[in-house]
Amino acid sequence: MTKFELEEKIVAMLKTVYDPEIPVNIYDLGLIYKIDVTDNNDAILDMTLTAPNCPAADFIMEDVRQKIESIEEIQTATVNLVFEPEWDKDMMSEEAKLELGFL
Repeated sequence: MTKFELEEKIVAMLKTVYDPEIPVNIYDLGLIYKIDVTDNNDAILDMTLTAPNCPAADFIMEDVRQKIESIEEIQTATVNLVFEPEWDKDMMSEEAKLELGFL
């Protein structure tokens, strides 16, 4: 399986992770900044939150890690929480903006 195919599987899995307070998945919210797959099939993700003091931060990050590691070809998943650049609603997909009434 190519890195691109693995990244597609990761994106599909990320679309099953939701912030408990927002009815849109974290990928379409624009919270995923970077997805890297190493030659050893380790996944490294940079993600952010809608707010630095998000009460569900630990839950969301652990959900991401577990779901990525559930992909058969992935050995380990490392989830890095970053706040640069700062998230804003312009990072959401068109579908997410529509769902949340921003369009």
